[in-house]
Amino acid sequence: MLRRIKLLSLFAIVAGCAVILKAQESRKTENVIFVMTDGLRWEEVFHGAESDLISKRYGKVVEVDQLKKKYWRAESADRRAALMPFLWNVVAKEGQIYGDRDRHSEAFVTNGLNFSYPGYSETLCGFVDPQVKSNDKIPNPNVTVLEWLHSKPAYRGRIAAFAAWDVFPFIFNSERAGFTVNAGYDSFSALEGNSRVDLLNQLKNDGPRVWDEEPFDAVPFYTAMEYLKKQKPRVLFVSFGETDDWAHEGDYAQYLNAAHRVDDYLRTLWETVQSMPEYGGKTTLIFSPDHGRGSGRRDWRDHGEKIADSKYIWMAFLGPDTLPLGERANIGPVSQNQLAATMAALLGENYSQAVPRAGLPIADVISH
Repeated sequence: MLRRIKLLSLFAIVAGCAVILKAQESRKTENVIFVMTDGLRWEEVFHGAESDLISKRYGKVVEVDQLKKKYWRAESADRRAALMPFLWNVVAKEGQIYGDRDRHSEAFVTNGLNFSYPGYSETLCGFVDPQVKSNDKIPNPNVTVLEWLHSKPAYRGRIAAFAAWDVFPFIFNSERAGFTVNAGYDSFSALEGNSRVDLLNQLKNDGPRVWDEEPFDAVPFYTAMEYLKKQKPRVLFVSFGETDDWAHEGDYAQYLNAAHRVDDYLRTLWETVQSMPEYGGKTTLIFSPDHGRGSGRRDWRDHGEKIADSKYIWMAFLGPDTLPLGERANIGPVSQNQLAATMAALLGENYSQAVPRAGLPIADVISH
């Protein structure tokens, strides 16, 4: 049995390397935009708004009829498209999306903790580190795939990360990593003289703070957009936080609205890069959360080790090297630790060889 397991592991490694070599030979992707939104459940992504939660009792919804008019439809396919139209009308039709458990497509975290810092670290490093076990502001001892790429001449000065949550400079270990990281309420000074960024910095400083750890998602998004247009990075990472924040508040209307806004941010990002010669036809978009949430009337608000269902996530891909296989069904599971190697492979880089403990790239995402 042990010999069989070793042979299977060896076969998986060889298969993964073959996928990477194939991607290197024929790839069109030159840039990657990686977007994450904190704690957005697979249930809403694949089925849209949940009827039990559109209520005052379970979702703190004040204007029930108004929320139903905006997001409720009789069929789940219509509900999810009402909630996230870009994801379902563009990404899922022209790319791939994983994680609908009802269609036998599972995606999950492997860290066992099911909360943010371990989830982001697993995503960005490609493996689980037992030392990463809290959301404390401790510099990540591990090198993320962004830092690994940044060490290569082709990516030096061409990587940037923008995030709502103020822990991201620690997740990326930004002082060591050396690339641009802006998060939380920190002013952004890398685009001196940009009036839009100056205004965003002022809003960070002067605006009311609902959460001490992060501003509203619009702030990092529009800062990232200005950087994208001016600096044209090869790898852009953007992370949103409101989907998690409003869920913890138990406010289902704001949770849905946050998801809807994130979808529109994705659309804006994609349409912008497709209109730019540096990006059009040679950029891949990756979209995923850091963890899931519980199910049902109460547990939807929370996540963590004690809420088993919060290990389930989803992931979506759109780009010139990803076949339009749409919503995946009746396939084997994928896991969060595969995202780092998948992103690198799309760029023609062999992260799996450099970091053997990282998950292998998802073959279908980078196969022609």
